[in-house]
Amino acid sequence: MLAAMPESQPVLTPISEAAIFLVLTVRPGAEDDVRDVLGDVRALERSVGFRRPEGELKCVAGIGDALWTRLFGADASRPAGLHPFVELNGPVHHAPSTPGDLLFHLRARRMDLCFELAQRLMERLRGFATVVDEVHGFRSFDERDLLGFVDGTETLAGARPDDVIIGDEDPAFAGGSYVIVQKYVHDLQTWDAMTVEEQERTIGRTKLSDIELPDDVKPPDSHVALTTITDPDGTERRMVRYNMPFGRVGVGEFGTYFIGYARTPDVIEQMLRNMFLGTEEAAHDRVLDVSTALTGTLFFVPDADFLDDIPDAGPAQSQAQAPESASDAPAPPDVDGSLGIGGLRG
Repeated sequence: MLAAMPESQPVLTPISEAAIFLVLTVRPGAEDDVRDVLGDVRALERSVGFRRPEGELKCVAGIGDALWTRLFGADASRPAGLHPFVELNGPVHHAPSTPGDLLFHLRARRMDLCFELAQRLMERLRGFATVVDEVHGFRSFDERDLLGFVDGTETLAGARPDDVIIGDEDPAFAGGSYVIVQKYVHDLQTWDAMTVEEQERTIGRTKLSDIELPDDVKPPDSHVALTTITDPDGTERRMVRYNMPFGRVGVGEFGTYFIGYARTPDVIEQMLRNMFLGTEEAAHDRVLDVSTALTGTLFFVPDADFLDDIPDAGPAQSQAQAPESASDAPAPPDVDGSLGIGGLRG
């Protein structure tokens, strides 16, 4: 008899009106405290969400590569696809790899629910972890990003659990998922100086009606062309994206937070290689000429049952043996933005 699939975290849900993205690094020696907080994440979500059930509050928690080893030990089993975000240095554009041990993706129909849960999480983590990036995202008109295009048209169309939930290929971590986050800031002065036709060729869709350009018109270096990933047999490889616009008008910061979930990080990483390193037909994604990536981190999203009964630590590691934490990685660029770092809805 086949074992039942573990309950997944709320990865596949409708697009929300509001979201908060928190990326944190964990202080050395605080692993046991953080393990306790992770075990209470779902209870905290229920406590806050129960007060406004129509707000549909959801929280997804992700664990970074270095923290996984610190939490569970160097000899503990680990998700097959968990590794640090791979930095990409293209001939023109750069996708940095930035620190991140924990990710909390909070979303709801109301920002107050996200904010309340973020407060409760940070109260529990105070002294144990440091927020290295915080973004408050909002739903903009008819799902448009700050470039004025509808974003994520295909992301939930026909999306299935098999697209984002690990199965028998990694049975010890079935029910989990992977998530990659990046922040991009947009040069709206340059973008707004372009004609609508130039913008449409950059994105690969019409601006007003959101119709994908025909293949004989759509440039090979358009965003749509380079972010559609297919197997050699032509089968499209899917991910699910919940990108959100964000910004601060007072300092001229305008961006979108990219967040993509997938059954394997390979599909998202191939998309990013296409965008930043190019292909045989395209030097790079045209969108990158006006959108700059400031962060990049990969996390494993364990199943909900794993969080509710989180494993104990493995054998203690000496300081000399402990792996380098993401906390020791270079800090994100010093940019005047939301906690110093901005995104593009794919």
